Amino acid sequence: MVDIKIASTDNIPQIQSVASNTWWATYRDILSPEQLDYMYDMMYSTESLTEQMTVDMHTFYIAYFDGQPCGYVSMVKEQDNHFHLQKIYVDPEFQGKGIGRKLIERAFQHAKENTPLNEECVVELNVNRKNHSLHFYEKMGMKIDRQGDFPIGNGFFMCDYIMRISL
Repeated sequence: MVDIKIASTDNIPQIQSVASNTWWATYRDILSPEQLDYMYDMMYSTESLTEQMTVDMHTFYIAYFDGQPCGYVSMVKEQDNHFHLQKIYVDPEFQGKGIGRKLIERAFQHAKENTPLNEECVVELNVNRKNHSLHFYEKMGMKIDRQGDFPIGNGFFMCDYIMRISL
């Protein structure tokens, strides 16, 4: 059974555990080991996750399968009706069980709940142009809106599509 719960800073170790199982599996064929290590440290250190949750106001949800943390999603509100889906990952051991669908549906629900009444909301997501998950996002109704190469420091870039859905 899949249960999705909002996360707090108390859940950072669970997010880090799932991230350590997903990060290299997702990107090892796309990014260099040096960029993987740099980005992982930048995004998943305890300090970074704490700042994302408390300063940057990212909302995290964790998926549990039979009580075991197995995935997460994070969102940030950028404007009254515009949201950015920052992260969505499912542990490879749990993929194919509908967990990713439930997480993205929860993210979409979060966006709708936090948009002024009767207004359409927009959710965007950056996804690496070589990421195999592109088809999943398209199945969830997202479309490629634009693309860019974004510097992230240390001479590295994120070469992404920006996908978008109006809800």
